[in-house]
Amino acid sequence: MSSGTRKRRRRPTSQERQAGLIAAAASLFAAKGFNGTTTKEIARAAGVSEALVFKHFPTKRALYAAILAEKVTVDELLEAVGESAKKRDDRRVFTLIAGFRIRPGVDSTLLRLLLFSALEGHELSDMFFGKHHRVLYDHLAAYIELRIAERAFRDVDPLLAARAFIGMVVHHRLLHEIFGVPMHRPHDETVTTYVDLFLTGLVRLPAGPAARRHAR
Repeated sequence: MSSGTRKRRRRPTSQERQAGLIAAAASLFAAKGFNGTTTKEIARAAGVSEALVFKHFPTKRALYAAILAEKVTVDELLEAVGESAKKRDDRRVFTLIAGFRIRPGVDSTLLRLLLFSALEGHELSDMFFGKHHRVLYDHLAAYIELRIAERAFRDVDPLLAARAFIGMVVHHRLLHEIFGVPMHRPHDETVTTYVDLFLTGLVRLPAGPAARRHAR
């Protein structure tokens, strides 16, 4: 085939280059930390020049924000949780959150980024925590507070209860993804077990005869 008829290789679009830079940066940050990663390394991993990195992301903060937008996807989860909350479907609310946190095949990059950012005292830590953790705590705490007011749940601190539940499933992910502890139960069974354990301690039980007499 002559050079005149040889198909030209398609040049990547600006959006494709930007996506490649985000992926390369996130992977390097998750493996080496923020302090240990340079823009030269990001450019090399993405197969572009360092100048192109700064063309797409003039500052590191712009790159961090892009990683957040790419990696943090809780909007659909919150919408589903909100629909279940309207129906007062306690089990579904907690199952959605637990299932999201420990779903199979999840990219561990975000969890590693969260840990690195916190341990290194990086500015990204607050950005990640606010968009990925605090929003879930706040939504779940608000639901727990509502159910306490409706006397469906025990009178507990709503925020501590929300943190306890999310902390339980996040710890599960840490064991599995960071420390390499193998999962010994299927995903659905694991989620069900965690939800059962937590709701058993949270749901208000009907008062017995002695308690009813005392309330009179």
